[in-house]
Order: sequence, then C-alpha cells, then structure tokens
Amino acid sequence: MTYVIAQPCVDVKDRACVEECPVDCIYEGNRMLYIHPEECVDCGACEPVCPVEAIFYEDDVPAEFKQYYDVNVTFFDGIGSPGGASKLGTIDKDHPVVEALPPQAE
Repeated sequence: MTYVIAQPCVDVKDRACVEECPVDCIYEGNRMLYIHPEECVDCGACEPVCPVEAIFYEDDVPAEFKQYYDVNVTFFDGIGSPGGASKLGTIDKDHPVVEALPPQAE
C-alpha cells in the first residue's frame, strides 16, 4: 500500500508534503508532485500537511481521483527507483493525464 497524490495538486505543488516526508519519496514533475510507490513507507506524514487535500491513502482515494494511483505509479516508468527525490530536482515531465489537463485555477 502507498499514498497517492491526486488532481488537486496540479499546478499548485505546495511542497509542504516534501518537507514532511522522512524518506524523500515525493518527486516533482512539471505540474504536480508524485509519490514513488516503492519508496513510500506509508507513514502518512504527508497527508495532513497538504493544503489542498490532494494526498490520500491508496484505499481511501475518492472515486473521482482513482486513476491517480496509476498516474503516480506509471510516472516512474523509465525513471525507476532513484532512491530519493532531493538529488533529482524537478523531473522535466508529467504523466500524460496531467499533461492533458487545462491549467487549474488557484
């Protein structure tokens, strides 16, 4: 099981979750943040600090955001498990679902 970042993060990227994550498993794409499912230790520290309530435990993702489990998982195709987001910085891509979204209002 893992935590998932969903659509409310798109074009917001507050990064409070990144600061709270003890294992550095939250990676930054161009338009949103992504949790690496193999690096997440399910501690839950990220969820309560998200100001837009975009982070959910895998079993608790609302129906409207269910596809974001796959979005978070497949974002890492071709990247693998780098073992920490801080050494990579922003990854110059997003999942196609995120890329296809119109700009999100703040």
